[in-house]
Amino acid sequence: MTDSHSTYSSPLATRYASAAMQENFSYRHRSLVWRDLWIALAECEQELGLDISAEQIKELHAAREDIDFDRVAELEKELRHDVMAHVHAFGEKAPSAKGILHWGATSCFVADGSDLVLMQKGLRVLRARLVEVVRSLSSFCEAQADQPALGFTHFQPAQPTTLGKRGSLWLQDFVLDLEQVENVLERLPFRGVKGTTGTQASFLQLFDGDHDKVRALDERITKRMGFSKSIPVCGQTYPRKWDGVVLQAISGIAASAAKFAGDIRLLANRRELEEPFGEKQIGSSAMPYKRNPMRSERIGALSRYLLHLAPNALDTAANQWLERTLDDSANRRIVIPESFLAADAILLLVQDVSSGLIPYPKVLEANLSKELPFMATETILMAAVQAGGDRQDLHERIRVHSHAAASRMKTEDGVNDLLERIQQDEAFSAIVDSLETLLDPSKFVGRAPEQVRDYLKENIGPLLAERADVKAPEGGIRV
Repeated sequence: MTDSHSTYSSPLATRYASAAMQENFSYRHRSLVWRDLWIALAECEQELGLDISAEQIKELHAAREDIDFDRVAELEKELRHDVMAHVHAFGEKAPSAKGILHWGATSCFVADGSDLVLMQKGLRVLRARLVEVVRSLSSFCEAQADQPALGFTHFQPAQPTTLGKRGSLWLQDFVLDLEQVENVLERLPFRGVKGTTGTQASFLQLFDGDHDKVRALDERITKRMGFSKSIPVCGQTYPRKWDGVVLQAISGIAASAAKFAGDIRLLANRRELEEPFGEKQIGSSAMPYKRNPMRSERIGALSRYLLHLAPNALDTAANQWLERTLDDSANRRIVIPESFLAADAILLLVQDVSSGLIPYPKVLEANLSKELPFMATETILMAAVQAGGDRQDLHERIRVHSHAAASRMKTEDGVNDLLERIQQDEAFSAIVDSLETLLDPSKFVGRAPEQVRDYLKENIGPLLAERADVKAPEGGIRV
């Protein structure tokens, strides 16, 4: 007998994704959605006049959760068709309704219909997780709005910013992801009842050529399954382009998360900002002092994986032949659930990190002060000229002092003594006493604090207020 440790299981299921997302894409849940679709079909066909009794529908409801998966496997081995195996297994549990099960439908009625239901539910979970991330990052931005920090371009020291302003860049990316996910949720259509090649010919026959009843059947089932509209035209399957649309929105989360996590890793190296670190957490098996940013590294790893799944969905859409080909099936069974599980795992990690970020103000100030004299040279020059100095002479002196200080930093002890050199130069004697004030870090961050507060007040506050009732499923990161 083979135990669970002797067969391969996706790490997304065993280590990373939440129970809620795993349950959504589980075989059992998918099978239940299939049965929901068959029940909805029977009920709507009965409402529109087909010969289906109340007793048959009642028996279908009673048997909904009674799934004998061993029997399904036995039937599939015999029939070589997963949908028909489930049709027969359901019919055995509801014998009076066996004859009207799947009436007029093709396999894609349940296969595609369930995919859309599961994706819709998965998008709602991701939406809720994104709202949590936005809440956490907005709190961080508010708390750190005024904290000066050395800015970087090309990962070279640049004009100072604030830690809250830097966080607002992460926050804005995730807000864009939230908007994209909500946009797809609003637009995502249902397949409805379209028949073998999308023409609805079988349903037109069932309703004796009554086009209005066929349209009504499509509309009723669509609404019953929780969608506002169905795809107007399709082949046997719903257009696989929709998988690309969904996965593109999800992959945007990976891009934002990778950027966020990458920045955390860079700042951790500078000891300015760290992700949460458990009391008994081990950073390295060989180096006990290490505080490796393993959660941020995991975000990067999972994001890289997710980013490469979205193009796969578009490849599938591009390779569909005419009304339908089956080379999409095996691919989609893997790509769609794995995309959602990966995005779920990433957002769990982002939420965990963003809600527990640890800034180190003294390190931030020390790192900034080491570079600030270079950035303050224009301010110093202007003040010295205003005090009566010769602009061209002062400029040359600062140039010489700056190069000498930079040389010491690079080739000697790493100390930036530019300020001391200026203080000792008699050409700047008129402003020596005001140099400390001139180098106040808060004077070099521009409108960063105000930008953060304006953004939180005008954009994030209303966004979160509108989604106050959006709650993510319980359960945090697993490993």
